[in-house]
Amino acid sequence: MPDTSEYRPLEGLPIPIAVLRAERVAYANPALTAMLGVPLEELSRLSMLDIIGRFIPREQSWLEPLYAARTRGERPPESQLWMRMRGTAGHERTCHVRVTPGTRPDEQLVVVLDMEQEDSVHRLTEALVSATGAMLHCRDEQAVLETAVEAIHQQGFFVAVLRLEGDSLVHGPMRQDPEVVTAAERLYGCPMHEVRFPRESVPHVQAVLTQRKAAFFQDIHMMLEHFHAPEVAALLKHTFPNTPSLDAPIFVGGTPLGILSVQGRSLSPASASTLELFAGLVGSALENVRHHREAAERLAELARLQAEHVAQERLTVLGQAAGVVAHEVRNPLGAILNVVAVLKREARLGPIGTSAVSMLEEEVIRLDDIVRDLLDVVRPFELRPRSLHLGELARRTAEFLTPLCEVTQVQIHIEEEEGLPPLPADDTLLQLALANLLRYTLRSSPTGGTVRLALARAPLGLSLVVEDQGATLSGTDFQHVFEPFFTSRATGAGLGLAVVRRVVLAHGGQIHVRERMGGGARFEVLLPLCGSEAREKHPAA
Repeated sequence: MPDTSEYRPLEGLPIPIAVLRAERVAYANPALTAMLGVPLEELSRLSMLDIIGRFIPREQSWLEPLYAARTRGERPPESQLWMRMRGTAGHERTCHVRVTPGTRPDEQLVVVLDMEQEDSVHRLTEALVSATGAMLHCRDEQAVLETAVEAIHQQGFFVAVLRLEGDSLVHGPMRQDPEVVTAAERLYGCPMHEVRFPRESVPHVQAVLTQRKAAFFQDIHMMLEHFHAPEVAALLKHTFPNTPSLDAPIFVGGTPLGILSVQGRSLSPASASTLELFAGLVGSALENVRHHREAAERLAELARLQAEHVAQERLTVLGQAAGVVAHEVRNPLGAILNVVAVLKREARLGPIGTSAVSMLEEEVIRLDDIVRDLLDVVRPFELRPRSLHLGELARRTAEFLTPLCEVTQVQIHIEEEEGLPPLPADDTLLQLALANLLRYTLRSSPTGGTVRLALARAPLGLSLVVEDQGATLSGTDFQHVFEPFFTSRATGAGLGLAVVRRVVLAHGGQIHVRERMGGGARFEVLLPLCGSEAREKHPAA
């Protein structure tokens, strides 16, 4: 091997350096042999074309013609090149290679600057740009955070979102070492997302959120000692020694949401800066989700107001018609009922005549009930609220409907939660609504069936659930069930449920219907306990 003693001072340098003599590697310092994973003896036996094919295969197509031009003197001996070099275990890294004349005329000095760190930042930036585009298509906050942490984790980092909840930090989406997470949960005695860390236990967090500037640590364990329990901190220090860490603030519309916490041995100040910018983009994506949600809520509210306006217009027209019906129909109906009473009392009717008079009476009463329901649908309600017990009202209404229960052979089963608070409501109107609702379900249920009436507490009020065992409601448009004249029965007029809805809304409540599991209908009524505030929001029509 040629004498290269004059290059021995290069051995202590951390920068990979080689000396080429007669198109062979005459010397390579330990930094270069370590990077390539081969000793100097082996390198010195390889030609330049062998070296290119073995260690720089990705650049072979343009590097070999360039080398040939240099050997012919068509290229200057000094040059700077960027290339991908394959080293230990086949790992490729981006390098900046500079070739300059050596100390002798036939020598060239090759300096290899490992640009792996800059290349990793480039890859990280590309991945986070792609993730930003995906986050903009997310429509809920959890999806945004999951997309963000997954993109960072795919670049070889461990990551977690720590959300602010009051004066505590709570783990949100994260990608951490599974064994460490399992061990930590065993030490804490609960899942990580249930562990609450006091905000003051992490002194630098306040500075991160106040200054809106990320904190970079060369060694995460300097911070973890003040954050996790001693046993967990020791476990992390043993598993990840000398690991850099970044905590970047996430703000949504000027309000702090929490911290984006990233750890990894390859985390550098350059990649930390990129991740800090990405945390800002995560906040923007979350703000975008909230804007979409608010817009959807406003559209839903607008649709509700439009539906209420249409319904009110219908009631106005219906009210005018109802007035005519009440005036023109009820008086003749009353006269007919009087004649029926006379016939039943005085006339000598045979079996056929008696049956005909009874049928006439039933039909007149049915028509009178329809007129009464029609007036109930359209007449203005004057609420006279007082404190009442919902259970007592339910039992009184069920007793009132005993004759109908006997005719339909359906029983009402009442389930009442103990200790229900008094409800501020109009006793007469609420009984009218409950009677109409129970009347509908009794007539919808099969002979021998049961109507279930359940009373219980609910958020901000009391709930009233009525279930029947009638025919399935599959295919029924539930939005139209409470509209006047909508009916699922051949003999129904479709006015009773419209009355129910008006009374419930007048009390500031809500009513919904859906199919009961096993068939039939399930009506759910929510009545607020704050009656006066509810009536201001939903005044009686």
